[in-house]
Amino acid sequence: MTMGKGVIQSISKKQKLNKRSTTEAELVGLDDCSQQILWTALFMEKLGYNILRNILHQDNKSTILLEKNGRKSAGKRSRALNIRYFWMVDQIKKGNIHVKYCT
Repeated sequence: MTMGKGVIQSISKKQKLNKRSTTEAELVGLDDCSQQILWTALFMEKLGYNILRNILHQDNKSTILLEKNGRKSAGKRSRALNIRYFWMVDQIKKGNIHVKYCT
């Protein structure tokens, strides 16, 4: 997480579950870190900083589609994804997080 040009928070974790695709791995990683991302944004607002947009940079286009559209973008290989990973779809619709593709 950055603010201006400086880093406020950085997260690096080993995933505890085995995944069948990179899309699923990206969703699980996001689910693991999303609560901390949202909490930090709320904390910064309480300190008096105006958070205009909380942007999540994602490098997997199929994961972005799943995050934005939920089950509508799920194909045959992604149908086994647990519904708890689509919690992020609700957060995006509420405007708490904005997903942006990064190269």
